[in-house]
Amino acid sequence: MLQKTGQPLTIRLCGPRGFCAGVDRAIQIVVLALKKYGAPVYVRHEIVHNRYVVEGLQNLGAVFVEELDEIPATHRHCPVVFSAHGVPKSVPRDAEDRHLFYLDATCPLVSKVHKQAIRHYRLGRHVVLVGHAGHPEVIGTMGQLPQGAVSLIETEEDVAAFSPEDPAALGFVTQTTLSVDDTAGIITALQARFPEMQAPAAESICYATTNRQDAVKEAAPGADLFLVVGAPNSSNSRRLVEVAERAGSKRALLVQRASEIPWDSLGPIRTIGLSAGASAPEIIVNEIIEAFRERFEVTVELAVTAEETEDFPVMRALRDVELTRADMAFVNG
Repeated sequence: MLQKTGQPLTIRLCGPRGFCAGVDRAIQIVVLALKKYGAPVYVRHEIVHNRYVVEGLQNLGAVFVEELDEIPATHRHCPVVFSAHGVPKSVPRDAEDRHLFYLDATCPLVSKVHKQAIRHYRLGRHVVLVGHAGHPEVIGTMGQLPQGAVSLIETEEDVAAFSPEDPAALGFVTQTTLSVDDTAGIITALQARFPEMQAPAAESICYATTNRQDAVKEAAPGADLFLVVGAPNSSNSRRLVEVAERAGSKRALLVQRASEIPWDSLGPIRTIGLSAGASAPEIIVNEIIEAFRERFEVTVELAVTAEETEDFPVMRALRDVELTRADMAFVNG
């Protein structure tokens, strides 16, 4: 039985936090497909980078695979969902060759980056992609164009080493989940070296990434600890940890559940910040707040920097299925 310390603790709770419209849409697509077509529904790669969500969908009948050849021939009639991160063009082609029925849950804002990259290429530009090597979104974006048409830039040091064939024919796009500040530095360095490089028609970093980073910047200064709910392979969640540290929190940690908080080594804390990556459900945020209430006299203060009203509809094939609150209970609590 835990003993309350009686020590006061202020939790600065960030807003916006947690699910963005693209993540919410992707999860809905899997749930709606299960309701319409029955289990199993196959999902290529984690639908979003969150173990709690993935396990909840598995319990409903989703089966996660890394490649399409893992789907048994006897299940070719079952739908397969592509994750919110996007896929190379080769993946839908492979699905068609295998006579699979697929539903593409790529976030519309990632699809927008794909279109921007394709537009650069059609205008005769070599595409510069600012992002993290190996991330599914980067793999998907690079896979929209022929091999060699895209160069990946991860750091300002990469900019200095980059030697394109035609410096006057470049266009850039970025991964949607990057640090806003880091990306600005890389783009400034690119533009200084290649002044004729063309920008995308619209900002590539998505609104949700920017909003969550802004809220963390508001809550972090002077915090003894900053907790970000998210998975280790979630790019946007890891960036929030970095933002919190740079914005003035003494310490920042990425945790997936309350059980991962190092309670015995927290030391003296009076103020903490709390946010959640775009693929982390609110139920875990509430779990963490309650875990602190069991140990401290908690006051929650809101650090709200924006209101989000975006809503991305699912594809037409699933709009005839009604989604109830109970259908999403495994993520909403």
